[in-house]
Amino acid sequence: MNFLSRERTVAPAGFNRWLVPPAAIAVHMCIGQVYGFSVFKKPLGAIGWSEADVGVAYSIALALLGISAAIFGKWVERSGPRKTMVASLICFCSGLIISSCAVRWHQLWLLYVGYGLVGGVGLGLGYIAPVSTLMKWFPDRPGMATGMAIMGFGGGALIGSPLAEELMTHFKPVSSCAGAAEALLVMAGLYAISMSLGAWLVKVPAEGWKPAGWEPTEHTSALVTNANVAVDTAWKTPQFWMLWVVLCMNVSAGIGIIGQASPMIQDMFKVTPAMAAGYVGLLSLCNLGGRFLWSSVSDYTGRKLVYVIYFILGALLYASVPWIQGQGNVTLFVIVTGLILTMYGGGFATIPAYLRDLFGSYQVGAIHGRLITSWSMAAIIGPMLVDRLSKAKKEAGVAPALAYNNIFYLMVGLLVVGLLANLMVRPVDPKHHIKA
Repeated sequence: MNFLSRERTVAPAGFNRWLVPPAAIAVHMCIGQVYGFSVFKKPLGAIGWSEADVGVAYSIALALLGISAAIFGKWVERSGPRKTMVASLICFCSGLIISSCAVRWHQLWLLYVGYGLVGGVGLGLGYIAPVSTLMKWFPDRPGMATGMAIMGFGGGALIGSPLAEELMTHFKPVSSCAGAAEALLVMAGLYAISMSLGAWLVKVPAEGWKPAGWEPTEHTSALVTNANVAVDTAWKTPQFWMLWVVLCMNVSAGIGIIGQASPMIQDMFKVTPAMAAGYVGLLSLCNLGGRFLWSSVSDYTGRKLVYVIYFILGALLYASVPWIQGQGNVTLFVIVTGLILTMYGGGFATIPAYLRDLFGSYQVGAIHGRLITSWSMAAIIGPMLVDRLSKAKKEAGVAPALAYNNIFYLMVGLLVVGLLANLMVRPVDPKHHIKA
């Protein structure tokens, strides 16, 4: 157990900080499988579960991500990334194994326990540890650092979606549940290997370390501080709650689309399941790329301006989707939704750097953990809106291809709320700063 302690992960002098991002990505690419969960929805219909019922497991998992990150944020800072990554491995992979049993035994409640509750805790632990660690290694480029830390999570479906589809196809002839149970079990084993590698590689900088030739400077933006705010103080400030709304609205507008991506494109454009799985993988690639691209851009534009771009451009793109569907232009639909997903991913990657700007780096991992409870709320709002409203439209006799149109306009409204909250962000009052 001493191997898992924070002290054993302190990097020696001369350690190359660029060796740390692969460790973070190895973990995030695994837990990011949650973004490819929609490929299981139609196959699990073979055992009598509706898409909406299966989607509840996805919502529970993402809700638990935020809740567990908030609860264990301080523990993560104390214990270090290696112990946290191992805990994440145990929870997430156990959740996949329990989910496999749930499918084989046709027990929907067990799917909620496995993929939702147990796996969701693994998501929360695995999500915040790499973010906090990479921000400590890259104080000179905090936006780029958070982009590197989080882009793996956004790209999880790029591997997970085609992998699940291929495994289900392979096992389907000998399976009573469309190959889903076997696929989940194999994925648990593969992900355990990758996450173990990440935990073994990860290091934290020694106390007082800084990049060669870099010195902290006074910032020209009032929103960026060199002071620090403790987590128990930060979450009582209006700035914390404005950013909570910003992230919640950005995530709500995108997460429901991701969770329903495979059945949605099949309903709207009559594509094959294999093509739909490829679309989910492409969205994952856009999600991944946006996390690195937009967060890196924010190092030059500032976090507030880049969120203005997310919300205004995103709203315009969402408003165009019903027209695109009416034209039957699947290529343009893929391009527009892919661009939306770059900004969705960028919102995730930029928020830790936004927090670091406002509250300093002292307990930014724990502050981030509490803020992503907004993700928990969004994980309920977004998928419920898309799954339930589209289901209601279909049951009311609306053609499946048209059942999503009003939902896209609703997403525009969510983004407008996020834009207003972002415009209200102001510098943190110095009275909240930790006194030197």
